Amino acid sequence: MRKLIILAITVFFAFSSAGICFAGAKANARKGKYTYRKVYKSCHKRGEVESATPLLSPDTKTMAQWDKVFDKVINNKDENKPATELVDDDFFEQFKCKEEWSKLTGKDMINVHAYLRAHAADSPSPAKCK
Repeated sequence: MRKLIILAITVFFAFSSAGICFAGAKANARKGKYTYRKVYKSCHKRGEVESATPLLSPDTKTMAQWDKVFDKVINNKDENKPATELVDDDFFEQFKCKEEWSKLTGKDMINVHAYLRAHAADSPSPAKCK
């Protein structure tokens, strides 16, 4: 009986460890905020937008609306896939700066989505870009 309990505990820890190892990386809203602002700063230097301030602040949409905008990003399994393969042309019409956005990876886009969603209009802490 004792061996059976030890075996069960060992199997439990083995599966728990495997689950943790294979779990995808978490989104980082702080990195997303940095990336989002960096896109517009470089776009402003290039002259495509008038201001280095992002066109859309996080509170311009609800969490569900941000999820819809970043739908392909959220469902993407390849973090190294370029952003142009993860969003449609409507995305670039809203956000502008296609050249800068196309340089980002799937992981960068996941982080930007995390930032925008965390500070959406209906989130616990809505915020505006300053």
